[in-house]
Amino acid sequence: MNRGQAFLLLLIGLVSVLTLLIVAPFLEYVVASLIFAYVLYPIHIRLERRVGGVASAIILIVGTVVAVIVPLAYIVSVFLADLRAIAAGETALDTDAIEVALSEFIDGEFDLELTELLSLAGNQLIQVLFDGYTGVVTFALQAAIGTALMLFLVYYLLQDGPEFIAWATDTVPLPPHVTDDLLSKIDAMTWGVVIGHISVALVQALIAGVGLWVVGIPNVVFWTFVMAVLSLLPLIGAFLVWGPAAGYLFVVGETTAGVLLALYGIFVVSLFDNYARPIVIDQQARLNPAVILVGVVGGVYAIGFTGLFAGPVVIGVLAATLETFRKEYDRI
Repeated sequence: MNRGQAFLLLLIGLVSVLTLLIVAPFLEYVVASLIFAYVLYPIHIRLERRVGGVASAIILIVGTVVAVIVPLAYIVSVFLADLRAIAAGETALDTDAIEVALSEFIDGEFDLELTELLSLAGNQLIQVLFDGYTGVVTFALQAAIGTALMLFLVYYLLQDGPEFIAWATDTVPLPPHVTDDLLSKIDAMTWGVVIGHISVALVQALIAGVGLWVVGIPNVVFWTFVMAVLSLLPLIGAFLVWGPAAGYLFVVGETTAGVLLALYGIFVVSLFDNYARPIVIDQQARLNPAVILVGVVGGVYAIGFTGLFAGPVVIGVLAATLETFRKEYDRI
């Protein structure tokens, strides 16, 4: 390595660090733009033939705002309201009845205050997701700016995506067959994570949330968010919420509602999970659900709400890269 190469490598390293510092406050929105562009690009290709590239990108962005961004913003606002109410001890649950039932079950006095426990959990979740109460306002402002940035990035990624991929392929110092293999694995992993695990978990949580809403469980949006994370665990994920919810209805004397919720959970929520995952998830992108769950929890803890999507994708890309390295270079 000559002095010129060494200088260029040092310059690349320094500029890369500075770039990361600049992008870091909106890193989750940059990742989200990549995910949206990745999902929308196949539709963009088909629509582009009819209306042109610019019109196709604009139509898809407007459609994304109407179908995803606006409903998501409303859900997040309701979730925030529910979360702050729970953190303040306003759960709307009959915690006294639950404590009495638990005391009878363990044949003794039940000392734990459920309201205090739920309040503590709510405060902890606010701390993790938004860095405390003061971070809620900051999150709202950053989300508005970040969403605008994300939509602009989606537009340019849809327009210039192939050129960017071609540039990256030529720039990566790997043999062409290794680069192609790596890209195909990243594509399979990303599709399996975004379209498979995450979309199935979100739809299952929404289905279960509808059941909670129908039978009158309070703070439905909060519990639906919890189920969205837990649903990444097959079979038992959403049950950890709707199961105790059905039990709660029995405890407070609403037997019919409890039976209906239990039947709905068994024959609708669970069956959806059993049939949707094998159909939707690409069999070439088999990722252990535990790995996905680590990505979700770690992503949420590291960068907040949007880490729910970004975390698993990053881990999926890492898995694809390691697999390519094992296949191509670990032969000694």
